[in-house]
Amino acid sequence: MEFENRVLSREISQMLYEEGKTMGTAESCTGGRIAEAVIATPGASNYFKGSIVSYVNEIKERLLHVDPRVLEEKTAVCEEVAIAMVKGACDTLNVDFAISATGIAGPGGGTKDIPVGTIWLACGSKDDIVTLKLEEDEGRDMNLMKATNQALQLFLGYLTSHIEKVETEY
Repeated sequence: MEFENRVLSREISQMLYEEGKTMGTAESCTGGRIAEAVIATPGASNYFKGSIVSYVNEIKERLLHVDPRVLEEKTAVCEEVAIAMVKGACDTLNVDFAISATGIAGPGGGTKDIPVGTIWLACGSKDDIVTLKLEEDEGRDMNLMKATNQALQLFLGYLTSHIEKVETEY
């Protein structure tokens, strides 16, 4: 999976560089792994501005502007928080695009309603965000590797459709 992440990162790099766009990440359960995969490609400083690792709700609220009511009512592991993290990262980091991840990697911390392995991924711009929910528990290490890989795949797919959409409008 690490090799695949390098390939995905290189494709993301090429698209962002060619379009002159910037990105960042807002990560909770992945703890910076997505950012690490992105910067593995030489030249990442041309488009990658930074990452906010918001492992606790306080940071999600203060730096990413996630609504505390949503965190209280739905917990940090929901689609709404993943979306808010993308928007907050775009604002705070002043980037065109962001990737976010929030979930329960394990081995503990799960509940009946939100079991271990539940991870919400989101990516996009402030006004156009796509999400993906992972629900399979394969153990902490695999959950984190899979979330990182799926986040990169989701973002590459988003960029591909976004850039093609922009190019066909002309």
